[in-house]
Amino acid sequence: MILEVTNENSHFKKTPHRFEAGTPNIAGVIGLGAAIKYIQNIGLKKIGEHEKKITSYLLKRLSDSGVQIIGNPKHRSSLVSFLIDDIHPHDIATILDCQAISVRAGHHCAQPFMRYLKIPATVRASLAWYNDEDDIDQLIEGIDQVRKMMQ
Repeated sequence: MILEVTNENSHFKKTPHRFEAGTPNIAGVIGLGAAIKYIQNIGLKKIGEHEKKITSYLLKRLSDSGVQIIGNPKHRSSLVSFLIDDIHPHDIATILDCQAISVRAGHHCAQPFMRYLKIPATVRASLAWYNDEDDIDQLIEGIDQVRKMMQ
């Protein structure tokens, strides 16, 4: 990475050779390989089918509970943003966190969209292949607790 170092100056190699210092991220490469193998063993099709099914269940449960779901895309991922009444999303996330329910709250790098909707933020549930209906039922119970505490 260095051509010459003196007390007055450092002379670096030209790019990209100047960025080759240090030990490569060997553990990261091994971990990525293990993660890829793990996903391949489950199967992307199976993961996709499960996420679609569990997301449909989440949408139904949220709708039935009167939660305002933000967005209705034609092709939905397993992320669902929502609001509960007039309760600030950060309060919702904090109360759910105290019940061991993990959600995200904030503008999710979509501040222009939030301004367009005239909302400060949303709560976002993110599902994956390892979530099941019990996790969603727990979220709905948590939402009930949020309402009891905040209203």
